[in-house]
Amino acid sequence: MSKTYKTTGINLKTQAIGESDRLVTILTREFGLIRAVAPGSRKHNSSLGGRSGMFVVNELLIAKGRSLDKITQAQTVKTYPGLATNLGKLAASQYLAEVVLCQALSEQPQEELYELLNEHLSRIEELPSHEPSAVIAYLAHGLFHLLAIAGLTPQVQACCLTGSILTPDFTNPDWQVGFSIPTGGTVCLTTWKRLKEEGERGRGGERGISSLIASSQSPPSVKENTSSYKTVVHRQELPVISSRLDATELSILQQLSQPEIMQDIAKNYGWFSVEQILRQYAQYHLGRPIRSAALIDSYFATHHDATV
Repeated sequence: MSKTYKTTGINLKTQAIGESDRLVTILTREFGLIRAVAPGSRKHNSSLGGRSGMFVVNELLIAKGRSLDKITQAQTVKTYPGLATNLGKLAASQYLAEVVLCQALSEQPQEELYELLNEHLSRIEELPSHEPSAVIAYLAHGLFHLLAIAGLTPQVQACCLTGSILTPDFTNPDWQVGFSIPTGGTVCLTTWKRLKEEGERGRGGERGISSLIASSQSPPSVKENTSSYKTVVHRQELPVISSRLDATELSILQQLSQPEIMQDIAKNYGWFSVEQILRQYAQYHLGRPIRSAALIDSYFATHHDATV
């Protein structure tokens, strides 16, 4: 006799198998990511038809199988009908679901990730349909929180080279800060340019960042004979600047952990750039592209053309 177990989960991916079944990938509170067959769910009169759809939250009774588990009972707890009626909202939801699928674990409780995803899906669904650009803001907000829960939060408060705090300068329209994906966050462009110039001058460019930074923080001289000691400096390449942010864009990034940032999204034009930066950063650390992002680009490019 098959062993059964109960769980609550949200459907994140479906795939047709056989003549009338679906294979559903589900994020559950109790067991993390599971894959289970919804038998007969593609038949028009199946009780599992609607319950096996995308972003449906069910209380499930599942029978363990040799290769694949099987859903034997499903009771719907929550749905997100508003996502399917708006292409932008649906694309943003699929985008977040794809990121969750990359970072969720199997056979381990994932309650925090489960609650976080449902929270952001609810926020996106509740957005007014006449404010499509707000979807980008809420998408970026959700992506930032997913990165945070995975321990991948980018450094946006300080320079990754020097550790000095970065404060956006709204009085200077030309002010910018760099963002380096491989380095993990923001870089002061003034310091970066200075190190680049000094590195090019020093021994034909062979002098590294480590020695340049150390030279400005040399220890006080001592009287003891230190001729027997030798300092070994390892060469470090300058970080690649992936993109440049102005004061508004950096300010948004620095406040993404605070819920208050979402109260004035209409006043901030920088959300599109912030989403692009976080997307590239996430793809780098996840090691794969976010395919749903193409839908976001297509939808909002069309919307922009229609409103210009």
